[in-house]
Amino acid sequence: MYASTVPMDSSKLVLLLSFSYILLHQPSLTAAQPNFNNYNCNYNNTGNYTTNSTYQRNLNSLLSSLASDTQIDYGFYNLSVGEFPDRVNAIALCRGDVAVDVCRSCVNDSTHKILEVCPNKMEAFGVYELCMIRYSNRSIFGVVNEEPYIYRANRKNVLDVTLFNQALQTLFARLQAKAASGNSLKKFATGNQSAGVETVYAIVQCTPDLSKGQCSSCLLDVFRMIPNCCDGNVQGKIGVRLIRPSCNLRWEIGKFFNGTLEILPSPPPPQISSPTSLPAPAQDEIESAESLQFAFSTIRDATEDFSEKNKLGQGGFGAVYKGALPSGQEIAVKRLSKDSGQGDLEFKNEVLLVARLQHRNLVRLLGFCLQGIERLLIYEFVPNASLDHFIFDPIKRVHLNWERRYKIIGGIARGLLYLHEDSRLRIIHRDLKASNILLDEEMNPKISDFGMARLFVVDQTQGNTSRIVGTYGYMAPEYAMQGHFSVKSDVFSFGVLVLEIVTGKKNSFRNGNDIEHLMSHAWRNWREGTAQDMIDPVLSSGSATEMMRCIHIGLLCVQENVAERPTMASVVLMLSSSSLTLQIPSQPAFFMNSSTYQSDLSSSMGHNSRVTESSLCESEAIPLSENEVSITELYPR
Repeated sequence: MYASTVPMDSSKLVLLLSFSYILLHQPSLTAAQPNFNNYNCNYNNTGNYTTNSTYQRNLNSLLSSLASDTQIDYGFYNLSVGEFPDRVNAIALCRGDVAVDVCRSCVNDSTHKILEVCPNKMEAFGVYELCMIRYSNRSIFGVVNEEPYIYRANRKNVLDVTLFNQALQTLFARLQAKAASGNSLKKFATGNQSAGVETVYAIVQCTPDLSKGQCSSCLLDVFRMIPNCCDGNVQGKIGVRLIRPSCNLRWEIGKFFNGTLEILPSPPPPQISSPTSLPAPAQDEIESAESLQFAFSTIRDATEDFSEKNKLGQGGFGAVYKGALPSGQEIAVKRLSKDSGQGDLEFKNEVLLVARLQHRNLVRLLGFCLQGIERLLIYEFVPNASLDHFIFDPIKRVHLNWERRYKIIGGIARGLLYLHEDSRLRIIHRDLKASNILLDEEMNPKISDFGMARLFVVDQTQGNTSRIVGTYGYMAPEYAMQGHFSVKSDVFSFGVLVLEIVTGKKNSFRNGNDIEHLMSHAWRNWREGTAQDMIDPVLSSGSATEMMRCIHIGLLCVQENVAERPTMASVVLMLSSSSLTLQIPSQPAFFMNSSTYQSDLSSSMGHNSRVTESSLCESEAIPLSENEVSITELYPR
């Protein structure tokens, strides 16, 4: 027997359907939220927070404030809750062309979903189609954050890759300038460009807390990665999204964004609140060093009172210790020499400058500690020690096949390019060498001690100094002899390092009973057509063409004429484009025969008596070895 049906009044039916729709679409803390397109948890290895901890309460309060904020109508949310070390910082950003209600709904969803996909993580990053969210215990406002790197790509290819790439480059240059010139509420631009029978549509966007220069550099770095990004999965594709926490780029064949945007008024300042109170205006966090300051007791406990068993090394700056914070995060602590003579304010200001530098190929500074005469720098811990422990070790060198070495060379080049051209300040390292290249768990290179170098304003490219800091063998002649330094001084050091990586030899090495200089050895073999004989014998497999090309690039970098050395931007291009024709290198600086090497080096060291604060260390029992001479310091210059 079937149940009978009774016709329902149409108005009642509409009311019932409407009520059902409201129930189904009402956001709640327990309702399932849509999945992120991509997400990444604890990407900087900052560890986990414990349930019911102060950090968790601060995080919950912060996310609740973001989700319920009805005052922001420009799509950018930046908020801090709590006090160091349990302070939580968060940014939510909607795509610049979406409606206010759509943006708020997306942000609301993200605040719930991020806790679901990243439970108990100290930091997380989630991306939807129309918005993204991130939170961290680190300072993230006004800082270019490059990790994690997320991409999505359509599998289909464009019709004419060459024509398309030309159109995309033209369009990007226009949009990059427009977005970077945006105001502090919105840095976003859209546009299109004809690519033959196809038209490419694109958007670019930065978080509005970035400066014009930061936004421009962030977008440029993303764009430069297209040829080599993601195993070639984005080059020539009809649709791509490239996303970093601080900026993103997207293109499609076909319009996917809405119309033009209006100019909006200035935003309120970032806010800091306690978990039990409403957000209140406060000083912008990036202006304060306090958020980076650790208690001395915390670091003392982390290193077990700076015990010898935790000591990683000793240098001119002082000792380095391994430690672990209460969260479980591993750190490296530099305990600076007690006679630096630097004031507290100077020290804090310099730490702030270094902490703002963020790049995957730079060691990250987490913070500092000041107590009495104690000055400590707290860095991320990089597990695989330094490059010299591998390439110069007869056993460990086999772990560095050519693929890894080539990746290391490229990473160092990109890190230097960031310091020279893409960071807020122009920074010349002045002590680039194998022992200052650290290797993470995946053998990715990270440049260390860059904060000990001279800091420049953006348009300054060279200078003079009466205080030479650096390592003989890696130092450019104009710097070692006259104290003249520039970005080309770092290029010289990079060239020496490249030759070391390819050959597996130190910049001075024994050849029978003689001591030979690597640049002389490389130049002589290059001119005689036997450069392939220089390649490290353990590199039995790998691209011989790439190895020879790296020797060629290394020789270009160590040329005596400063003007003839390439910039790091050119070097990165040479490494990424095998079709680019390289110039013929001229004679390197410090070119000498092995028989005259020792006397010439001794003479040059005697001539430059200003290097009196360096300590010469023995290496493979070679007299006057240059590889371990280093000054790393935090003095004002």
